[in-house]
Amino acid sequence: MAQHHSAEIGHELNIDWKYYNSLDIEGFSQMMKDPSYCYKFYWLEAIVCLISENVLETTLDEIIDEMIANAWYSVREFHIHLSGMQSDGNVRDGLERAILYLSELSQLSAHASKVEIKNEIRKYNTELKQYKEQLTHMVPYRALSGFFRKNTEVADWKSIVRLTAYIQYVDQSITPLPYTFGSGSKLKKEVYFHPSWVRMIQDHTVSILGWIQYEKVKWLQNNNPEVPGLIYKLAPMDEKMRKLNKVRKLWEGILAFREIRDVFTDALVPPKEYDVDHFIPWSFVMNDELWNLMPMDSSLNSAKSNKLPKWEPFFDRFAVNQYILYESIHQNEKICGLFHDCYKDNLHSIWAGRELYRRGNAREEFYHILLKNMRPVYDSARRQGYEIWERG
Repeated sequence: MAQHHSAEIGHELNIDWKYYNSLDIEGFSQMMKDPSYCYKFYWLEAIVCLISENVLETTLDEIIDEMIANAWYSVREFHIHLSGMQSDGNVRDGLERAILYLSELSQLSAHASKVEIKNEIRKYNTELKQYKEQLTHMVPYRALSGFFRKNTEVADWKSIVRLTAYIQYVDQSITPLPYTFGSGSKLKKEVYFHPSWVRMIQDHTVSILGWIQYEKVKWLQNNNPEVPGLIYKLAPMDEKMRKLNKVRKLWEGILAFREIRDVFTDALVPPKEYDVDHFIPWSFVMNDELWNLMPMDSSLNSAKSNKLPKWEPFFDRFAVNQYILYESIHQNEKICGLFHDCYKDNLHSIWAGRELYRRGNAREEFYHILLKNMRPVYDSARRQGYEIWERG
């Protein structure tokens, strides 16, 4: 029965039968079970990434660096809380705290490469030491607990020295473990990867990383219930995925016969010399919906970046431009055609199609539909930690 259960787990991870007799696949499947904090997922992910690069032994310090680099983008660019927030408003997850502190110390951008991040970690290693050490307290050991079920002796979780010896005994006498530990202390503690597990992980890296990401997304979505499109916020996205060309053509058509004032400067928007940007940052909504897009001064676009504009007075100005777009759609046949061209990439919200852009809305009615649907999204982004852009 146990072998059948292992086969089911192996099938889920797409792991070959040849590993079932020599490796405890069921124990491996328990490595992310019942996490208290998100960094348990990043711990296993870091190990898999290092093994895929043919690293056979390392230290806790190097694994923690890999974890910080892997979680950096989600925390910095998208304000994801890895394990939610405490009742006092402070961050719960130690990995998130380490990232936020490194961000304070360094000039790293949200889009920094893994090499750049690791270089800055080394630069500020002394300052980060207590944050990194906190991440080594239990997760590296608890992650192996699924393998201990075959041992009649109970692990002593109160002593790292005895726990290290216990793990060594299980590995040598009961079942090979993915990794064991050396005698070093704290961040200098050695981590050794078992050759058989190295082969299995290298053979199935893509499947295992996919499994980790699936479990990680479920955890993160549960701890960030207001965040849309969370699965797309774990790694940088290709800019080619952005869909603004047809929206620009639509605004270009409107500007040919209507004056539009910049939401932030109140100056007239010059045709062909503007950017199309999101009122609520793309990094939060993760879409290019027409109801959230506006023409704006290109010189301000980089300054606004992924910050939220102040709601007042900017939303009212934004709504005025949106109503001009709405009027143009229903008054001008060419604009109506350009609007329909946006359906595929920029008109997916049911409320926008059924309510906002339907024929017959008076100005006040249009305004309230837009307000009713955009304000909750704006407030969610604010609660998630997006900064307010203070221009004006």
